[in-house]
Amino acid sequence: MEEKVTPYKDKDRSKKEQVEQMFDTISGNYDGLNRVISLGIDQKWRRKVVKLVAQTAPKSILDIATGTGDLALQFASKIPAEHVVGLDLSEGMLSVARKKIEGKAISKKVSFVKGDSEQLPFEDNSFDAISVSFGIRNFENLEKGLAEILRVLKPQGFFVILETSVPTSFPWKQGYYFYSKGILPLIGKLFSKDKVAYRYLSDSAAVFPHGERLNNILRKIGFIEVENKPQTLGVATIYTASK
Repeated sequence: MEEKVTPYKDKDRSKKEQVEQMFDTISGNYDGLNRVISLGIDQKWRRKVVKLVAQTAPKSILDIATGTGDLALQFASKIPAEHVVGLDLSEGMLSVARKKIEGKAISKKVSFVKGDSEQLPFEDNSFDAISVSFGIRNFENLEKGLAEILRVLKPQGFFVILETSVPTSFPWKQGYYFYSKGILPLIGKLFSKDKVAYRYLSDSAAVFPHGERLNNILRKIGFIEVENKPQTLGVATIYTASK
């Protein structure tokens, strides 16, 4: 079982409650800070996810941990799906997402829902495609969340995860730890309202099971055709699976 890392080290509150508070707090400058921290490369990774999902021609798409809705909006604008749902635990992040579609034609096919990834408010076999982008490591119970995703995914449906990972070869591994442990928290401290948020994001990425470890968890839950594709020297990984 992976080590549990929480934002505020508060033993009286669940990881879920702490993550919700953290994202509510940083929601206002989350998009801009993300571009700075990832040097803009996260947008390239998201485009790859959109391309993978588009190849399956889904009619319905669920984006879990949608945050400020960037990926959900790309799905809606670039894939002729009938409906795209973005779900997130943080109302602060969702309020930013909803502002992005105000008065736009795209609002007719996109909806943003506050919800818990471990208790999805959808019926069995509801979606043709499901994605989680930089959010799966925030699940309180990873296996429970993945089981819920499998439940609401249609048979033969497509599941994709985009998540940070740790490079394994020299000198990229050493460079990654220097950046994530030293530079990233410093940027967060300087530009974010929440001084611990970006240290949590770094710490949680370091202990999260990635690569073949996550592949095996997905297979254990019941997913099939599981693959992982490291991105940009291994600092992120795209995982794909089906039901």
